[in-house]
Amino acid sequence: MRAVVITTIFPNAVQPTAGTYNRQQLGALGEMCELEGVAPIPWFPGSERWMRAELADIPRREVIAGLEVEHPRTLYIPKIGRMLYGPLMTGSLIPSMARFRGRVDVVLGCFAYPDGWASIALAKWLGVPCVVKLHGSDVNVLGQMRGPRIMLKSMLPRAERVVAVSRALADGAHELGVPRDRIDVVHNGVDRKVFRPRDRAAARRALGLREARPLIAYIGNLRQPKGVLDLLRAFGKVSSEVPQAALVVVGDGPAKAECEKLARPYGDRVKLVGARPHTEIAQWMAACDILCLPSYAEGTPNVVIEALASGRRVVASDVGGIPDILTSPAFGTMVPPRNLDALARALVHGLREDYDPHAVSAEGPFGDWNDSAASLHAVLERAISDFRQRGRRPRG
Repeated sequence: MRAVVITTIFPNAVQPTAGTYNRQQLGALGEMCELEGVAPIPWFPGSERWMRAELADIPRREVIAGLEVEHPRTLYIPKIGRMLYGPLMTGSLIPSMARFRGRVDVVLGCFAYPDGWASIALAKWLGVPCVVKLHGSDVNVLGQMRGPRIMLKSMLPRAERVVAVSRALADGAHELGVPRDRIDVVHNGVDRKVFRPRDRAAARRALGLREARPLIAYIGNLRQPKGVLDLLRAFGKVSSEVPQAALVVVGDGPAKAECEKLARPYGDRVKLVGARPHTEIAQWMAACDILCLPSYAEGTPNVVIEALASGRRVVASDVGGIPDILTSPAFGTMVPPRNLDALARALVHGLREDYDPHAVSAEGPFGDWNDSAASLHAVLERAISDFRQRGRRPRG
Protein backbone atom coordinates (compact mmCIF):
# COMPACT_ATOMS: atom_id res chain seq x y z
CA MET A 1 0.00 0.00 0.00
CA ARG A 2 1.26 3.47 -0.95
CA ALA A 3 -0.10 6.37 1.07
CA VAL A 4 0.46 10.07 1.67
CA VAL A 5 -0.60 11.82 4.87
CA ILE A 6 -1.52 15.51 5.06
CA THR A 7 -1.41 17.07 8.52
CA THR A 8 -0.40 20.29 10.23
CA ILE A 9 -0.09 18.40 13.53
CA PHE A 10 3.38 16.94 13.15
CA PRO A 11 6.84 17.65 14.54
CA ASN A 12 9.56 19.46 12.61
CA ALA A 13 13.11 20.58 13.19
CA VAL A 14 11.96 23.78 14.90
CA GLN A 15 9.00 22.31 16.83
CA PRO A 16 10.19 18.78 17.74
CA THR A 17 7.50 18.22 20.40
CA ALA A 18 4.51 19.10 18.19
CA GLY A 19 2.02 16.30 17.48
CA THR A 20 4.04 13.56 19.14
CA TYR A 21 1.07 11.17 18.97
CA ASN A 22 0.94 11.56 15.19
CA ARG A 23 4.70 11.04 14.98
CA GLN A 24 4.42 7.81 16.93
CA GLN A 25 1.37 6.41 15.15
CA LEU A 26 2.43 7.46 11.65
CA GLY A 27 5.99 6.33 12.26
CA ALA A 28 4.66 2.87 13.12
CA LEU A 29 2.32 3.00 10.11
CA GLY A 30 5.32 3.78 7.92
CA GLU A 31 6.77 0.40 8.90
CA MET A 32 3.67 -1.30 7.45
CA CYS A 33 3.33 0.51 4.11
CA GLU A 34 4.99 3.08 1.83
CA LEU A 35 4.09 6.35 3.55
CA GLU A 36 5.16 9.92 2.84
CA GLY A 37 4.15 13.04 4.74
CA VAL A 38 3.03 16.52 3.72
CA ALA A 39 3.03 18.75 6.81
CA PRO A 40 2.01 22.26 5.70
CA ILE A 41 3.27 25.45 7.35
CA PRO A 42 0.84 28.42 7.35
CA TRP A 43 2.22 31.44 5.51
CA PHE A 44 1.14 34.93 4.53
CA PRO A 45 3.24 37.57 2.71
CA GLY A 46 5.31 39.36 5.32
CA SER A 47 4.14 36.99 8.05
CA GLU A 48 7.70 36.35 9.21
CA ARG A 49 7.56 39.79 10.85
CA TRP A 50 4.46 39.21 12.98
CA MET A 51 3.64 35.50 13.06
CA ARG A 52 5.82 33.00 14.88
CA ALA A 53 9.13 33.97 13.28
CA GLU A 54 10.67 30.55 13.82
CA LEU A 55 8.26 29.03 11.29
CA ALA A 56 10.42 30.55 8.55
CA ASP A 57 13.30 28.35 9.70
CA ILE A 58 11.46 25.07 9.19
CA PRO A 59 13.20 23.18 6.35
CA ARG A 60 11.31 22.33 3.19
CA ARG A 61 12.08 18.63 3.55
CA GLU A 62 13.27 16.41 6.36
CA VAL A 63 13.05 12.85 7.67
CA ILE A 64 10.95 12.42 10.82
CA ALA A 65 10.19 9.07 12.48
CA GLY A 66 11.59 7.38 9.38
CA LEU A 67 9.18 9.24 7.06
CA GLU A 68 10.06 11.57 4.20
CA VAL A 69 8.19 14.76 5.11
CA GLU A 70 7.69 17.89 3.01
CA HIS A 71 6.78 21.23 4.62
CA PRO A 72 5.13 23.31 1.88
CA ARG A 73 3.98 26.80 2.79
CA THR A 74 0.21 27.19 2.51
CA LEU A 75 -1.57 30.51 2.18
CA TYR A 76 -3.26 31.53 5.40
CA ILE A 77 -5.16 34.78 5.85
CA PRO A 78 -5.73 35.50 9.55
CA LYS A 79 -8.81 37.32 10.78
CA ILE A 80 -10.66 36.43 7.59
CA GLY A 81 -13.50 33.90 7.58
CA ARG A 82 -12.41 30.40 8.52
CA MET A 83 -14.43 29.12 5.59
CA LEU A 84 -11.42 30.04 3.43
CA TYR A 85 -8.93 27.87 5.29
CA GLY A 86 -9.80 24.61 3.50
CA PRO A 87 -9.85 26.01 -0.05
CA LEU A 88 -6.65 28.01 0.55
CA MET A 89 -4.80 24.95 1.82
CA THR A 90 -6.08 22.88 -1.09
CA GLY A 91 -4.88 25.34 -3.70
CA SER A 92 -1.54 25.84 -1.97
CA LEU A 93 -0.85 22.10 -1.85
CA ILE A 94 -1.51 21.32 -5.52
CA PRO A 95 2.18 21.73 -6.55
CA SER A 96 3.31 19.40 -3.74
CA MET A 97 0.61 16.80 -4.37
CA ALA A 98 1.05 16.71 -8.16
CA ARG A 99 4.06 14.41 -7.81
CA PHE A 100 1.83 11.76 -6.20
CA ARG A 101 -0.29 11.27 -9.34
CA GLY A 102 -0.23 7.55 -10.09
CA ARG A 103 2.07 6.96 -7.11
CA VAL A 104 -0.34 6.58 -4.19
CA ASP A 105 -3.36 4.42 -3.39
CA VAL A 106 -4.88 6.56 -0.63
CA VAL A 107 -4.66 9.98 1.03
CA LEU A 108 -4.86 10.21 4.83
CA GLY A 109 -5.84 13.55 6.34
CA CYS A 110 -5.10 13.99 10.06
CA PHE A 111 -7.29 16.74 11.59
CA ALA A 112 -10.69 17.49 10.12
CA TYR A 113 -10.28 21.13 9.13
CA PRO A 114 -8.58 22.41 7.12
CA ASP A 115 -6.28 19.38 6.75
CA GLY A 116 -9.02 16.80 6.21
CA TRP A 117 -11.06 19.10 3.97
CA ALA A 118 -8.04 19.67 1.73
CA SER A 119 -7.18 15.96 1.80
CA ILE A 120 -10.61 14.99 0.48
CA ALA A 121 -10.44 17.56 -2.33
CA LEU A 122 -6.90 16.60 -3.30
CA ALA A 123 -7.62 12.86 -3.18
CA LYS A 124 -10.47 13.40 -5.63
CA TRP A 125 -8.06 15.31 -7.89
CA LEU A 126 -5.57 12.42 -7.67
CA GLY A 127 -8.31 9.86 -8.30
CA VAL A 128 -7.79 7.96 -5.05
CA PRO A 129 -9.83 7.52 -1.83
CA CYS A 130 -9.38 9.64 1.26
CA VAL A 131 -9.50 8.68 4.93
CA VAL A 132 -9.82 11.50 7.47
CA LYS A 133 -8.68 11.00 11.05
CA LEU A 134 -10.36 13.17 13.70
CA HIS A 135 -8.47 14.28 16.78
CA GLY A 136 -10.87 16.14 19.08
CA SER A 137 -10.72 19.92 18.90
CA ASP A 138 -11.24 19.76 15.13
CA VAL A 139 -14.79 18.52 15.81
CA ASN A 140 -15.41 19.64 19.41
CA VAL A 141 -14.22 23.22 18.88
CA LEU A 142 -13.79 24.12 15.20
CA GLY A 143 -16.71 21.89 14.26
CA GLN A 144 -19.01 23.99 16.44
CA MET A 145 -18.08 27.26 14.72
CA ARG A 146 -20.47 28.33 12.00
CA GLY A 147 -18.02 28.59 9.08
CA PRO A 148 -15.96 25.43 9.66
CA ARG A 149 -19.11 23.45 10.51
CA ILE A 150 -20.68 24.38 7.16
CA MET A 151 -17.48 23.35 5.38
CA LEU A 152 -17.19 20.08 7.28
CA LYS A 153 -20.83 19.11 6.70
CA SER A 154 -20.35 19.70 2.98
CA MET A 155 -17.08 17.76 2.63
CA LEU A 156 -16.49 15.25 5.46
CA PRO A 157 -19.23 12.82 4.25
CA ARG A 158 -17.27 12.58 0.97
CA ALA A 159 -14.37 10.82 2.71
CA GLU A 160 -14.21 7.12 1.98
CA ARG A 161 -13.86 6.47 5.70
CA VAL A 162 -13.52 8.59 8.84
CA VAL A 163 -11.40 7.54 11.82
CA ALA A 164 -12.26 8.77 15.32
CA VAL A 165 -10.05 8.29 18.38
CA SER A 166 -13.07 7.87 20.69
CA ARG A 167 -16.73 6.89 20.63
CA ALA A 168 -17.76 10.45 21.46
CA LEU A 169 -15.79 11.75 18.49
CA ALA A 170 -17.44 9.13 16.28
CA ASP A 171 -20.79 10.55 17.37
CA GLY A 172 -19.52 14.01 16.40
CA ALA A 173 -18.61 12.76 12.92
CA HIS A 174 -22.07 11.27 12.50
CA GLU A 175 -23.63 14.62 13.47
CA LEU A 176 -21.60 16.16 10.65
CA GLY A 177 -23.26 13.81 8.19
CA VAL A 178 -20.92 10.82 8.00
CA PRO A 179 -22.85 7.50 7.92
CA ARG A 180 -22.17 5.25 10.89
CA ASP A 181 -21.00 2.40 8.68
CA ARG A 182 -18.11 4.53 7.39
CA ILE A 183 -16.79 5.58 10.81
CA ASP A 184 -14.08 3.56 12.56
CA VAL A 185 -12.83 4.04 16.12
CA VAL A 186 -9.06 3.63 16.33
CA HIS A 187 -7.63 4.36 19.75
CA ASN A 188 -4.24 5.93 20.24
CA GLY A 189 -1.44 3.82 21.62
CA VAL A 190 1.31 4.29 24.18
CA ASP A 191 5.03 3.60 24.20
CA ARG A 192 5.26 1.14 27.07
CA LYS A 193 9.04 1.11 26.93
CA VAL A 194 8.99 4.75 28.01
CA PHE A 195 5.76 4.93 30.02
CA ARG A 196 5.99 2.22 32.67
CA PRO A 197 5.96 2.10 36.46
CA ARG A 198 9.06 3.73 37.91
CA ASP A 199 10.25 4.45 41.43
CA ARG A 200 8.46 7.58 42.64
CA ALA A 201 11.13 8.67 45.15
CA ALA A 202 13.93 8.27 42.60
CA ALA A 203 12.01 10.33 40.04
CA ARG A 204 11.45 13.12 42.57
CA ARG A 205 15.13 13.19 43.50
CA ALA A 206 16.10 13.39 39.83
CA LEU A 207 13.70 16.31 39.29
CA GLY A 208 14.65 18.17 42.47
CA LEU A 209 11.25 17.67 44.13
CA ARG A 210 10.56 17.02 47.80
CA GLU A 211 10.06 13.31 48.26
CA ALA A 212 7.48 13.35 51.08
CA ARG A 213 4.81 15.64 49.58
CA PRO A 214 1.62 14.21 48.04
CA LEU A 215 1.96 15.45 44.47
CA ILE A 216 -0.56 16.29 41.73
CA ALA A 217 0.73 16.77 38.18
CA TYR A 218 -0.81 18.63 35.26
CA ILE A 219 0.88 17.94 31.93
CA GLY A 220 -0.39 19.76 28.85
CA ASN A 221 -0.97 23.09 27.14
CA LEU A 222 -1.63 26.06 29.39
CA ARG A 223 -4.96 27.10 27.91
CA GLN A 224 -8.24 27.84 29.65
CA PRO A 225 -10.18 25.04 27.85
CA LYS A 226 -7.71 22.53 29.29
CA GLY A 227 -8.99 23.42 32.77
CA VAL A 228 -5.55 24.26 34.16
CA LEU A 229 -6.86 27.51 35.70
CA ASP A 230 -9.66 25.54 37.37
CA LEU A 231 -7.07 23.16 38.79
CA LEU A 232 -5.03 26.00 40.27
CA ARG A 233 -8.18 27.50 41.81
CA ALA A 234 -9.29 24.12 43.18
CA PHE A 235 -5.86 23.58 44.70
CA GLY A 236 -6.77 26.00 47.50
CA LYS A 237 -9.52 23.62 48.62
CA VAL A 238 -7.18 20.64 48.24
CA SER A 239 -4.45 22.22 50.34
CA SER A 240 -6.88 23.02 53.14
CA GLU A 241 -7.68 19.28 53.37
CA VAL A 242 -4.19 17.96 52.61
CA PRO A 243 -1.81 20.67 53.92
CA GLN A 244 1.33 19.04 52.53
CA ALA A 245 -0.08 18.64 49.01
CA ALA A 246 1.91 20.05 46.09
CA LEU A 247 1.18 20.67 42.43
CA VAL A 248 3.49 20.68 39.43
CA VAL A 249 2.37 22.16 36.11
CA VAL A 250 4.28 20.94 33.06
CA GLY A 251 3.62 22.85 29.85
CA ASP A 252 3.40 26.24 28.21
CA GLY A 253 0.75 28.29 26.48
CA PRO A 254 -1.28 31.50 26.39
CA ALA A 255 -2.58 31.11 29.97
CA LYS A 256 0.92 30.99 31.46
CA ALA A 257 0.77 34.45 33.03
CA GLU A 258 -2.59 33.74 34.68
CA CYS A 259 -1.26 30.40 35.92
CA GLU A 260 1.75 32.14 37.48
CA LYS A 261 -0.54 34.63 39.19
CA LEU A 262 -2.74 31.89 40.66
CA ALA A 263 0.30 29.86 41.74
CA ARG A 264 2.07 32.73 43.52
CA PRO A 265 0.26 32.46 46.92
CA TYR A 266 1.39 28.84 47.34
CA GLY A 267 5.13 29.47 47.13
CA ASP A 268 7.17 26.37 46.35
CA ARG A 269 4.15 24.09 46.78
CA VAL A 270 3.09 24.92 43.21
CA LYS A 271 5.75 24.72 40.50
CA LEU A 272 5.39 25.75 36.86
CA VAL A 273 8.25 24.08 35.03
CA GLY A 274 7.37 24.99 31.43
CA ALA A 275 7.26 22.69 28.43
CA ARG A 276 9.51 19.66 28.71
CA PRO A 277 10.78 17.21 26.08
CA HIS A 278 8.48 14.24 25.52
CA THR A 279 11.23 11.87 26.66
CA GLU A 280 11.24 13.67 30.03
CA ILE A 281 7.47 13.52 30.55
CA ALA A 282 7.71 9.93 31.82
CA GLN A 283 9.87 11.18 34.69
CA TRP A 284 7.23 13.74 35.73
CA MET A 285 4.57 11.03 35.50
CA ALA A 286 6.64 8.83 37.78
CA ALA A 287 7.10 11.64 40.31
CA CYS A 288 3.40 12.33 40.87
CA ASP A 289 0.73 10.54 42.89
CA ILE A 290 -2.10 11.68 40.61
CA LEU A 291 -2.29 13.15 37.13
CA CYS A 292 -5.06 15.72 36.67
CA LEU A 293 -6.65 16.75 33.36
CA PRO A 294 -9.76 18.91 34.02
CA SER A 295 -10.45 19.76 30.34
CA TYR A 296 -13.69 21.18 28.99
CA ALA A 297 -13.45 19.03 25.83
CA GLU A 298 -11.12 16.28 24.61
CA GLY A 299 -10.60 13.69 21.91
CA THR A 300 -8.64 10.85 23.47
CA PRO A 301 -5.89 12.57 25.48
CA ASN A 302 -2.66 10.63 25.27
CA VAL A 303 -1.44 12.10 28.54
CA VAL A 304 -4.12 10.06 30.36
CA ILE A 305 -3.14 6.85 28.57
CA GLU A 306 0.53 7.52 29.36
CA ALA A 307 -0.26 8.15 33.02
CA LEU A 308 -2.05 4.81 33.36
CA ALA A 309 0.77 3.01 31.56
CA SER A 310 3.11 4.68 34.08
CA GLY A 311 0.99 3.26 36.90
CA ARG A 312 -0.46 6.59 38.00
CA ARG A 313 -4.13 7.19 38.71
CA VAL A 314 -5.95 10.05 37.03
CA VAL A 315 -8.53 12.68 37.95
CA ALA A 316 -10.06 14.02 34.75
CA SER A 317 -13.20 15.58 33.32
CA ASP A 318 -15.99 13.34 32.09
CA VAL A 319 -15.73 14.57 28.49
CA GLY A 320 -14.89 13.28 25.02
CA GLY A 321 -12.91 10.05 24.96
CA ILE A 322 -11.91 10.11 28.63
CA PRO A 323 -14.73 7.67 29.60
CA ASP A 324 -13.22 5.26 27.02
CA ILE A 325 -9.99 5.32 29.06
CA LEU A 326 -11.07 5.55 32.70
CA THR A 327 -13.21 2.44 32.49
CA SER A 328 -12.60 1.32 36.07
CA PRO A 329 -12.42 3.03 39.51
CA ALA A 330 -8.96 1.46 39.72
CA PHE A 331 -7.79 3.98 37.10
CA GLY A 332 -9.06 7.09 38.89
CA THR A 333 -12.04 9.42 38.98
CA MET A 334 -14.03 11.47 36.47
CA VAL A 335 -15.66 14.76 37.44
CA PRO A 336 -17.95 17.21 35.64
CA PRO A 337 -15.98 19.90 33.78
CA ARG A 338 -15.83 23.38 35.37
CA ASN A 339 -16.92 22.01 38.77
CA LEU A 340 -14.21 23.13 41.19
CA ASP A 341 -15.79 21.52 44.26
CA ALA A 342 -16.06 18.11 42.60
CA LEU A 343 -12.51 18.44 41.26
CA ALA A 344 -11.11 19.29 44.69
CA ARG A 345 -12.99 16.40 46.35
CA ALA A 346 -11.71 13.91 43.79
CA LEU A 347 -8.13 15.12 44.21
CA VAL A 348 -8.29 14.95 48.00
CA HIS A 349 -9.72 11.43 47.82
CA GLY A 350 -7.07 10.39 45.34
CA LEU A 351 -4.19 11.73 47.41
CA ARG A 352 -5.43 9.90 50.49
CA GLU A 353 -5.97 6.52 48.85
CA ASP A 354 -3.10 4.08 48.37
CA TYR A 355 -2.92 2.00 45.19
CA ASP A 356 -0.61 -0.42 43.38
CA PRO A 357 1.04 1.30 40.38
CA HIS A 358 1.94 -2.02 38.75
CA ALA A 359 -1.70 -3.14 38.87
CA VAL A 360 -2.85 0.13 37.29
CA SER A 361 -0.30 -0.24 34.49
CA ALA A 362 -1.07 -3.90 33.86
CA GLU A 363 -4.83 -3.29 33.60
CA GLY A 364 -4.51 -0.20 31.37
CA PRO A 365 -7.00 -0.34 28.49
CA PHE A 366 -4.83 0.35 25.40
CA GLY A 367 -2.04 -1.32 23.47
CA ASP A 368 1.12 0.13 21.99
CA TRP A 369 1.57 2.28 18.90
CA ASN A 370 2.08 -0.73 16.66
CA ASP A 371 -1.40 -1.97 17.64
CA SER A 372 -2.87 1.47 16.91
CA ALA A 373 -1.06 1.74 13.57
CA ALA A 374 -2.18 -1.75 12.55
CA SER A 375 -5.82 -0.76 13.14
CA LEU A 376 -5.35 2.40 11.07
CA HIS A 377 -3.64 0.38 8.33
CA ALA A 378 -6.68 -1.92 8.18
CA VAL A 379 -8.98 1.10 7.74
CA LEU A 380 -6.85 2.41 4.87
CA GLU A 381 -6.93 -0.99 3.17
CA ARG A 382 -10.70 -1.16 3.49
CA ALA A 383 -11.04 2.34 2.03
CA ILE A 384 -8.96 1.34 -1.00
CA SER A 385 -10.96 -1.86 -1.47
CA ASP A 386 -14.34 -0.11 -1.24
CA PHE A 387 -13.19 2.63 -3.61
CA ARG A 388 -12.05 0.12 -6.22
CA GLN A 389 -15.22 -1.96 -5.92
CA ARG A 390 -17.23 1.18 -6.71
CA GLY A 391 -15.23 1.63 -9.87
CA ARG A 392 -13.00 4.43 -8.52
CA ARG A 393 -15.91 6.82 -8.12
CA PRO A 394 -15.39 9.23 -5.19
CA ARG A 395 -18.05 9.70 -2.54
CA GLY A 396 -20.45 12.61 -2.81
